[in-house]
Amino acid sequence: MQTITSAYANKMLKSLEEDKAFWVNKEAASSTYVAAINEEPVIPEYDYSEVASMITAIDEKIAIIKHVLNVTNTTAKVQVGNSEMSIDTILIKMAQLNKRKGVLDQMRKQLPKSRQEQHSYTSRNTVPEYRYINYDLELIKQEYENVSKTIMEMQMALDKYNQTVQFEVDI
Repeated sequence: MQTITSAYANKMLKSLEEDKAFWVNKEAASSTYVAAINEEPVIPEYDYSEVASMITAIDEKIAIIKHVLNVTNTTAKVQVGNSEMSIDTILIKMAQLNKRKGVLDQMRKQLPKSRQEQHSYTSRNTVPEYRYINYDLELIKQEYENVSKTIMEMQMALDKYNQTVQFEVDI
């Protein structure tokens, strides 16, 4: 048993993925070779059993760590503003809010009135057309700030949790 934080678990996962990539690349480079009929072949060192067992061992560690992270993320509760949320709920809500923030960002950048470009040279309409916003620009700016603040609160709670809360993993 090893006691770790979420931040450390994610660093371990990254390292394990790098180790796995090494073995997968070694297998791809060494499992076959090319030789001309009239020359002595240069056969690379390759042991299927060794490579397969290393990849399997790494995959097993990855599965164990990810499972423990998932269980912890669904059961651990943290305070975000006036609410208590699980880590997985924070991650879901942050993704949703980031999408909404993108929409609000586009809306807040619109001018109240802008000239519509003509996209066709054959158009006979010489009267300019204008695009108008159909919302309260100040309300959109306030909403953008509120969403940004909520995302920041969630991120701060998540960062604190990831760096301080420990759990056990058996690897």
